[in-house]
Amino acid sequence: MKKIVTLTTNPAVDMNSRTNFVTDETKLSCKEPLYNPGGGGINVSRAIKILGGESTAIYPSGGHTGRLLESLLEQENINQIPINIQEATRINFSIIEEKTNKQYRFNMPGAKINNKESETIIEKIQSIDPSPDYLVISGSLAPGLPDNFPRKIAKICRDINCKMIIDTSPRAFRKAIEGGVFLIKPNLREFLEISGIKLESEEQIAKKAQELIYEGKTQVVIVSLGAAGSLFVTKDYFEHICSPITPIKSRVGAGDSMVGGFTLKLAEGKDLKEAIYYGVASGAAAVMTPGTELCRKEDTDRLFKIVKKEQE
Repeated sequence: MKKIVTLTTNPAVDMNSRTNFVTDETKLSCKEPLYNPGGGGINVSRAIKILGGESTAIYPSGGHTGRLLESLLEQENINQIPINIQEATRINFSIIEEKTNKQYRFNMPGAKINNKESETIIEKIQSIDPSPDYLVISGSLAPGLPDNFPRKIAKICRDINCKMIIDTSPRAFRKAIEGGVFLIKPNLREFLEISGIKLESEEQIAKKAQELIYEGKTQVVIVSLGAAGSLFVTKDYFEHICSPITPIKSRVGAGDSMVGGFTLKLAEGKDLKEAIYYGVASGAAAVMTPGTELCRKEDTDRLFKIVKKEQE
């Protein structure tokens, strides 16, 4: 299998709990919390591990929460390269209101990365030996990172012949594709913001995505459409891939599971279309699991057969 590295610039420890009901001006009694590693690229690495693959997660780590994050990843046997930073890694938390089964999610801004720490991240990526075949940047950019950071990473990937996959904020998308990447996976809102178009039709979205491809900004575009599936676009082809209908327990981690699924299959040598189908199945499998749990392999493999059959 080819080598996969994930980069998470704004990781977190995810704390999850439950309470009977949510209201203001009242102390709410919560159940014992559960702690999980969090952040886009970290979750991509976790999904790859669940699905039977291996990757290495690079991320900044600071304070006692950073040490907790490292410990949580060790428990899941995730290969990791934590980079020491001054500020403490953030804690995000989510609460399920048992009375209504609604989930309330609270995301903190994250630790600020200074210029020296930013350069250390870049140096770590450059020093990986052997160089990765795929580098996945997923999740929000950490506060303090310079605007040209994603473009710098894209240049490094070109220099070492590594395919860069990016799933992040519109600001980071714009900067990264200036340097040319392999694949971008925005959701529909993010794609409309990146491209500056208004939603009219799938054909319009595909045409704009192909413009980005012809301009050399990316080779593949996957636009996530939520429950409606995904739009898969290459320079001369596009396809609407329907997501299989599944019971919904939580949408948390669906996008990261999707990225993990298709990156794993690309690293295993599968063709692009089959890898994307597997990614869609991975994302659908994730919504079947509660809280911040990601996809499960048995669900993903079963749903992959459904996706593949429906698209044939």
